Amino acid sequence: MIDRLRHLLRPLAVVFFLSAGLAAGVAAQQPAPATAAPAAAMAPRVLACTVCHGKEGRATPDGYFPRIAGKPAGYLANQLLNFRDGRRSYPQMTYLIEHLTDDYLREMAEHFGALDLPYPPPPAPQAPAAVLEQGRQLVQQGDAARNIPACVACHGVAMTGVAPSVPGLLGLPRDYLNSQLGAWKTGQRRAHAPDCMADIARRLTPDEVSAVSAWLAAQPVAAGGKPARTLPAAMPARCGGVADVPVAGR
Repeated sequence: MIDRLRHLLRPLAVVFFLSAGLAAGVAAQQPAPATAAPAAAMAPRVLACTVCHGKEGRATPDGYFPRIAGKPAGYLANQLLNFRDGRRSYPQMTYLIEHLTDDYLREMAEHFGALDLPYPPPPAPQAPAAVLEQGRQLVQQGDAARNIPACVACHGVAMTGVAPSVPGLLGLPRDYLNSQLGAWKTGQRRAHAPDCMADIARRLTPDEVSAVSAWLAAQPVAAGGKPARTLPAAMPARCGGVADVPVAGR
């Protein structure tokens, strides 16, 4: 009975917080303050985000709403802009932020990026050992014969991302990882050109996508999930929206 009541009330909560987000959007059209809003001031303004992304952006068990707390602020800002401007498609996100300015979206990103919150332990592996090993090899070694770089070449050896704009791959649900790689493959998710993730995802087979997501979802998050400051070597290709990261051969 309680679960059913929560199910019925949740849409009302979403509407309430969406309304709050739109009110913030109207305020965001006013001239920006000289300095970013302090964390205490931003927290009530981003309550709409926590309806889906969980308390303080820690994520929820639903599987399709990723953690945003502690992600590189540049990455979060890019994704908010992508949702607002149509490069990513999720109507609820677009409706929430379509009236917010670039500066206000960056303030939101900086708020969540600055949160330092522990990660829960990963769930038990959800695939056979052979599938997990296939995923591990693609993540850590790639497939040079098919021009598929290792995930660690861009996302960092610890796979916690690289500041300011490369996201971490750990601490994310398998369903979310599958859906995003699938969206890259089909063109439902896009980035500024050159869209390196779309190119890589199209080279992966569906079985490989499943293997990669299964292995990543089963890994513990190292170093508190904090993004690395630099990569040990240049990135293998240029990626739109990724700033200040060296690229091999350039």
